Amino acid sequence: MKQLEEPLCDSICPCEDPCPLSLVIRMIGGRWKQRILCSLYVDGPQRFSDLLKKVKSITPAMLSASLKELETDELIARRQFQEMPVRVEYSLTEHGRELWPILHRLVHWAKREPIDEE
Repeated sequence: MKQLEEPLCDSICPCEDPCPLSLVIRMIGGRWKQRILCSLYVDGPQRFSDLLKKVKSITPAMLSASLKELETDELIARRQFQEMPVRVEYSLTEHGRELWPILHRLVHWAKREPIDEE
């Protein structure tokens, strides 16, 4: 019996140039971004100081840089209230909320756990 040959990556890979998967990995990659996204998903909109407390070991500079990148990538929104002192809150955008089930599945995949399909 003849074995089937593996298809070439080029024939099955959905990637383009630039590779969409590489772009997503850049958007959510690093040590802190998943923790920030998780905190915003679980606890809702939060101020900088709240995130600084919840994302253990992150420095203010790294939190600021990560928030700016997540905002640029349209995964979170920054809302500044016109009051004194100025209050700023961060929240997930619709795009960020759409990402959550994918991240949830990746966690289960990494743990080799079955996923409850609802």
